[in-house]
Amino acid sequence: MNTVPNNRRYPRHMALFSSKYTVKEGTFRDLIKDIGAGGVFVSTRRKINQGRPINLQFPIFAFKKRFSLMGKVVRCNTTGFAVMFNEPIDEKLFNKDDRGPKCAEDSLVSEDLKN
Repeated sequence: MNTVPNNRRYPRHMALFSSKYTVKEGTFRDLIKDIGAGGVFVSTRRKINQGRPINLQFPIFAFKKRFSLMGKVVRCNTTGFAVMFNEPIDEKLFNKDDRGPKCAEDSLVSEDLKN
């Protein structure tokens, strides 16, 4: 049973796509596991300190380009870390059937993330 209170302002949607992010420690690629207008959860074994500013990039087909968002790491554990965006993204990016963002199914090889 999860006893941690849910303090999220926006609902999260399950997801599974690659992201590139930059923090003080460097630039890395890992998978986003869920996303909402206010933030994401990045699955990784890396230890990223809570409170750390972060620049996060990921492809969105709805715009045929990648997002580059600024945020802050608000929680981390052994499975990854949660990011709260500085500014919420538009809820219209999410499918009406609640299956997550309109993003690359196999963005691990996306041309957008090779840079």
